[in-house]
Amino acid sequence: MEKIRVGFVGLGIMGRPMAGHLLRAGFPLTVFNRTRAKAEELGREGAVVVDSPQEVGTASDVTITMVSDTPDVEQVVAGPQGILEGIKPGSLVVDMSTVSPELERRLQQKLREKGCDLLDAPVSGGDVGARHATLAIMVGGDRAAFERVLPILEVMGNTITYCGPVGSGQLTKLCNQILVSVNLLAVCEALVFARKNGLDPLTMIDAVSGGAASSWQLVNLGPKVAKRDFQPGFMVDLMQKDLRLVLETATANPTPLPATALVQQLFKSVQIQGLGREGTQALAKALEALAGI
Repeated sequence: MEKIRVGFVGLGIMGRPMAGHLLRAGFPLTVFNRTRAKAEELGREGAVVVDSPQEVGTASDVTITMVSDTPDVEQVVAGPQGILEGIKPGSLVVDMSTVSPELERRLQQKLREKGCDLLDAPVSGGDVGARHATLAIMVGGDRAAFERVLPILEVMGNTITYCGPVGSGQLTKLCNQILVSVNLLAVCEALVFARKNGLDPLTMIDAVSGGAASSWQLVNLGPKVAKRDFQPGFMVDLMQKDLRLVLETATANPTPLPATALVQQLFKSVQIQGLGREGTQALAKALEALAGI
């Protein structure tokens, strides 16, 4: 049986390894990235490198987008030389970015006018999950379209959940970001408390990570804070973009989110220090400043 032709637009920290897994799984792959050098790396491994999202859409049965923010998705799908200008009837777009649920619904309408469809499929797991193909993938859209692309998604992740109609994947991801950010705040508070009271942070993490307090944020980011490693697996600026989407959605459908609002403000103080491109574990720096560390 002939392999599905896959396109990939956006080869950043997450997209580059995700696309690499698809290539190594044997899917014919066409790629575009705004900075062409990142695409050329995959070109040397066998991908076809093109000059626009439009060309990706023309060459592909399924086109995946993995870009930074809502305007970026709208641009690569519906802008000049966007995927919509090249896509063929019967094709699918799978947006794996984290963006506005409302945008996904609008883009689905535009794609359906072309005889195509859209799935929103944001991911969780950071650069580690992208590199090791262990991402959690949350999918919204037509159920039959989901079943069609499941073999592709299984190459990039190991927890793949159908969440409902278009937009449901994004809404689920926003729930994920509430959980991630508020839990990270708890991790950073515990680390500051440990330091202020003379505990070795790494010993504290070892002691509590085998019990009820354990979490992905504690085990993966806690040691980075203790070792003063603020390299990004997921940048503060991108988390702030996600929290903006959470709070906008909560405003549109009135939902009080006091802890989310607090952590968003603390991340803002990190950005004001010029640290927006550091990893989200830099949240600890805001709390350290408050504690006089």
